[in-house]
Amino acid sequence: MTVNAAAQSRPAESLQDRPAHSPPHKKTGPHNKAGKTSRAARAKSFVTRLRQDSPLLVMTAPAVLVLLLFTYIPLLGSVVAFMDYVPFLGFTQSQWVGWDNFTSLFQDDLFWGALRNTFEITFLQLLLFFPVPILIAVLFNSVAMPAVKSFVQSVIYLPHFLSWVIIVALFQQMLGGGGIISRILVTHGMSGIGIMSDPSTFQLLLTSQAIWKDAGWGTIVFLAAIAAIDAQLYESAAIDGAGALRRFWHVTLPGMRPIIILMLILRLGDALTVGFEQILLQRDAVGPGAAEVIDTYVYFNGVQDGNWGVATAAGLLKGVVSLALVLAANKLAHRFGEEGIYRR
Repeated sequence: MTVNAAAQSRPAESLQDRPAHSPPHKKTGPHNKAGKTSRAARAKSFVTRLRQDSPLLVMTAPAVLVLLLFTYIPLLGSVVAFMDYVPFLGFTQSQWVGWDNFTSLFQDDLFWGALRNTFEITFLQLLLFFPVPILIAVLFNSVAMPAVKSFVQSVIYLPHFLSWVIIVALFQQMLGGGGIISRILVTHGMSGIGIMSDPSTFQLLLTSQAIWKDAGWGTIVFLAAIAAIDAQLYESAAIDGAGALRRFWHVTLPGMRPIIILMLILRLGDALTVGFEQILLQRDAVGPGAAEVIDTYVYFNGVQDGNWGVATAAGLLKGVVSLALVLAANKLAHRFGEEGIYRR
């Protein structure tokens, strides 16, 4: 009885002791305080990081602006693929035709020939061109004399800075019908060669030109990947009796694998761009049957013939296929335990 009476009297006493003018207290639990604190901390952290990274942000701002103006904003022009576009009428007054441009594109035999040539050149360059910078980087890593390494690097970097006009002219002087090799053969009683005008060897010619021009420049990334490998791994492998080949297979190649996969994914994203200027300079010598690719098809149909809708449809289809190749390659990289170009 005493305990029950005391329990019943406590609420009454608390109501009597509370002042009449005092409002009920708001619930300020620990979660509300923690939420406000965390938001304030995040805001302060963001401002701090913004101040710390301001030099880098200012430095990258021009590149972001160029990318925005010349890459992302022009994507809005892809609407031309669904219009009978007339430049003098603009986007607003040109007639909307829906999928008619894609229908015309798929019925054009020249487009299918350009698509076939593009994939063949892409496959050939992935097979022959892509491994060359990796092999050159591995060979550079084995050179012990810094002076020799620096000289050879300077020599193989140089072709990257030459324009395709100069490179095609050099190959014409060497491999053309009136080139040095052809004249030497004729002088010794043999028939001359005309590789520069032979459609059957045109794709190999393009690949060899690309290797000569850009293989040395492509070693920069792979040399950086090799330099990041811990030297103690090589020492441990050598102590265990591993030769040069086994050190390459079990130390160098695994250390380079993330960069190799990343560069392969990026290469696949640009795979259907097989060298517009390079091919355009040599197209007349071998004919459109061997040299027509998607980029030249878009150029001749859009810029020269004024068929903007079909040309834009071809370019849009090329972008969709490139995106699909990047996503597929990135998914495959995740299967092998690599991060790729973005995480899952």
